[in-house]
Amino acid sequence: MQFNRPDAVAVNCGGQFRRAQWRVLLATIFCYLFYYTGRQTFGFAIPGIQQEFGVSKTHLGWVSAAMLWTYAIGQAINGNLGDQFGGRRMMSLGAVLSCGLNWLLSFATDFRGLLTAWAANGYAQSMGWAPGSRVLSNWWGSRHRGRVYGAYVFAAGMSSVLAFATSGLILSLHLDWRWIFRLPVLFLLLGGVVYFALVRDRPEDRGFPPLDYEGEPIIDHETSTVALSHEGLLARYRFAFSNRPFLLACAAIGFQSCARYGLLIWVPVHLLGANWREDTSGKWVSLALPLGMAAGALVSGWLSDRVFAGKRSMLIVVSMGLAACMALGMYLLQNRCLAGIPLLFLCGFFAYGPQAAFWALCPDLLGRRRAGTGTGIMDAFAYVFAGLGEPLIGWTIEYHSGQTAIVFLIVATSCVCSAVLASFIRR
Repeated sequence: MQFNRPDAVAVNCGGQFRRAQWRVLLATIFCYLFYYTGRQTFGFAIPGIQQEFGVSKTHLGWVSAAMLWTYAIGQAINGNLGDQFGGRRMMSLGAVLSCGLNWLLSFATDFRGLLTAWAANGYAQSMGWAPGSRVLSNWWGSRHRGRVYGAYVFAAGMSSVLAFATSGLILSLHLDWRWIFRLPVLFLLLGGVVYFALVRDRPEDRGFPPLDYEGEPIIDHETSTVALSHEGLLARYRFAFSNRPFLLACAAIGFQSCARYGLLIWVPVHLLGANWREDTSGKWVSLALPLGMAAGALVSGWLSDRVFAGKRSMLIVVSMGLAACMALGMYLLQNRCLAGIPLLFLCGFFAYGPQAAFWALCPDLLGRRRAGTGTGIMDAFAYVFAGLGEPLIGWTIEYHSGQTAIVFLIVATSCVCSAVLASFIRR
């Protein structure tokens, strides 16, 4: 990945500022690389939890939904707080709290304990993405935004790979399902500590002048830069909720996230099958999904800037349409044949790739100083929709006598809805 045409500040301050920019980007990527070990391992624990507690897939869908909804609430709050107070402390604190809450869940003895700990973990997890996005928007200019967000989303995709790989390894070693919530999150704790040590919220905190975002569109003709920097918390919410293209993007990412979490939570259940203790193949076939997601995030960020020239909605429409086709292909295959591996990879590639374009739309549509607020609101929409999808998928599988392949039909439908909504987004 190349970041050409350096910002004006980078030119004025020489290589020292450029090194500081990269340190912030790489430290943010490093921290978020481990974030999903704290919330995307649940699908691998479902068979063991069902066996021990005797609860239905519908009930476990509600546990997953509780985490997604508290995450959504937290995003709506913490994105704005990240704009107000800075993202460094919040992202680090979220990592530490999530690690502790995963350990708390691992000692649950009943359904209520699972529900409470996992819901609290959702709020802790919400302290990462939007505050981290605000830090990146402070350090990188609009010309690089698609690629910077692409790298950030790539870290999230690789975090899914790490979550799937460590969970699969724990099951392969025949450890109890509780260790899925104990061992992987130790990486998250490390990431939070490193991030706090290396990152500062703004260039000014390192002695550099603030960025001059050459070419960034002026979206507030009546509001000066000075006034924007002191804009109140409620004013940022009002601006965001009065922006029609932004609300369309929020609804579109809602359906995209429903598809994404339908894949992340229920594909492991589909591939593990009834003989999940003896048959280890499904654990490793499932890795094709997050690997595809990570690759899609990295490529789409570059495409957003270079090929689509900032026309991010067009990239979203194309990607989600192709994701729907891949999901339908997975449904037609039904079983775990080898042909499913490339299809699963491509399904993840196209379903997750548009994330970089979605997040870049937040500062594009609302301005850099509302990037945290916009990211938080958009992520809240994403996880409200995802939370609605989880119990629906669990109930649908049980209604169809345990036919887990039905998840791919729901994913395909969600992808089509996302593509249709995105086609109406105009900057």
